[in-house]
Amino acid sequence: MKFTGTDQYVATEDLTVAVNASVTLERPLLVKGEPGTGKTELARQVATALGLPMVEWHVKSTTKAAQGLYEYDAVSRLRDSQLGDERVQDVRNYIRRGKLWQAFEAETKVVLLIDEIDKADIEFPNDLLQELDRMEFHVYETGETIRARHRPVIIITSNNEKELPDAFLRRCFFHYIRFPEAETLKRIVDVHFPGIKDALLTTALTQFYQIRETPGLKKKPSTSEVLDWLKLILAEDLAPEDLKREGTSLLPKLHGALLKNEQDVQLFERLAFLARGRG
Repeated sequence: MKFTGTDQYVATEDLTVAVNASVTLERPLLVKGEPGTGKTELARQVATALGLPMVEWHVKSTTKAAQGLYEYDAVSRLRDSQLGDERVQDVRNYIRRGKLWQAFEAETKVVLLIDEIDKADIEFPNDLLQELDRMEFHVYETGETIRARHRPVIIITSNNEKELPDAFLRRCFFHYIRFPEAETLKRIVDVHFPGIKDALLTTALTQFYQIRETPGLKKKPSTSEVLDWLKLILAEDLAPEDLKREGTSLLPKLHGALLKNEQDVQLFERLAFLARGRG
């Protein structure tokens, strides 16, 4: 199985190498990068390209590693026992299978996405080491061992909000998705807006990169945000000259798609004030 990107996802050469190396080594692929650079979408496109079903596990700050295996609902079993329900005789009726269990028991090989692993507690990745290594885990309530029928392709994403343990990193193949250069970003835009005019795209992307490179910017706009911005520009039927930042404000047209906090908006307002002073 080889991943080369899809019609809907532009994958750079180093990214395709990372995906295929992870598949060959049968190790999880740990993908880091700025929010909005397509880490989660990568897993979906890998599944599409390889023709595999997908299991998605979206991690939250309250998520525990054990939830990926299974959860035992002791409260429901106690309530049913008080009501005389016959279901209480079989503990399996109160075990909810987690995403790892689903991936392990799938009839065919699947792509397992563990999304934003850095949101959880620092012990979360450590608690998954054995399961990801051995591809099995024990269910204490039933005494059974669940083993993977087919080793899944595992893609783990991180926004780099916290450091991951060395023991976990050692078991992964790592790739950092860098923000795309202009030519790569043009290819990405062409996938989403194939009819966009060259003059408009060149003007918009030139302005976009100028915004990203503005010193003091708290949150740089991402790939997903420039796509939203271009969608609005096309919806408003703006021309290249409409995008010029002149006069009393250096804020870009429809700037709410690009600038996501008041500090960055105020930064451009201050720059416009300084520019007027120099004028």
